Amino acid sequence: MASEHLSNTQQAVHWSIHEFLRGHLFSSHILEIVYRDDAGQVQIVHDVVRDLFSRAGQEFVLIGRGQMLRLDHVVMIDGMEISAGIG
Repeated sequence: MASEHLSNTQQAVHWSIHEFLRGHLFSSHILEIVYRDDAGQVQIVHDVVRDLFSRAGQEFVLIGRGQMLRLDHVVMIDGMEISAGIG
């Protein structure tokens, strides 16, 4: 199943992605975020970054609408490819 595959393939996100996202915390700058949902489908959202945090060994970004996205499921942010989200 795709969701089992995704949940078992947690990868560390490069520090530069953390720095990029921290630079946008609490700003009004809307980012385009492309990610894979739990079913493995590609989703695109346009929203602001509200928080970055770790929970149960996984890294998340909280976007303005209250949605938590696992960073290892993120494929692109504002056109910048994130290798951890691919695969």
